[in-house]
Amino acid sequence: MKTRVAIVDDNIFLIKSTKESLSFFEDISIVFTANNGLECIQKLSENKNTDLILMDIDMPKQNGIEATALIKRKYPQVKIIMLTVFDNDEQIFNAIQAGADGYLLKDDEPKTLYNAITKTLTGGAVMTPSIALKTLNLLRTPLSLQKDEEENVKLTSREIEVLEQLATGLPYTSIAENLFISPSTVRKHIENIYKKLQVHSKIEAITLAKKKRLI
Repeated sequence: MKTRVAIVDDNIFLIKSTKESLSFFEDISIVFTANNGLECIQKLSENKNTDLILMDIDMPKQNGIEATALIKRKYPQVKIIMLTVFDNDEQIFNAIQAGADGYLLKDDEPKTLYNAITKTLTGGAVMTPSIALKTLNLLRTPLSLQKDEEENVKLTSREIEVLEQLATGLPYTSIAENLFISPSTVRKHIENIYKKLQVHSKIEAITLAKKKRLI
């Protein structure tokens, strides 16, 4: 039986390139393509037997991290590999938090992509070497925070709501829509969260908040 793969990217040329890369392998079948997360979820509902999705991150309407989180809740059996040009720490962290099964860069060779699909479907977690190194560094981050376990940090209920939304990888605009507030208000809440937690990035804030059981 062929492996049923979907490709999600807002760049039609990259979709074409990925399809061509996978055309060398007879046991791979492309079941659908989509240009954003919303379209992907719609098409997935019509193609529930999809085995794996190659997901871009930066897309209009709904980005790949948002879509991954939603898909993993509704279709946990579907494997998702982030296939993107982004290799910054925050995107990696958010993708893993959303439930991504792997994280590859778009310039990987066709054979590398094929092997990644195969390994992911057998329970593996694949990453480009540079991504794997960054992930290890992310895992070490909590050890370097050196925060006092007993420090009593109090966040308002609204700040906790913002932080919970932030932990899912949502952008400020989506958080604002979900909480019925303006993006500028979201930024202000996040500034206050940073000050109270004495951190300087989203990753540090989320990591410390979870460590202190605030979210």
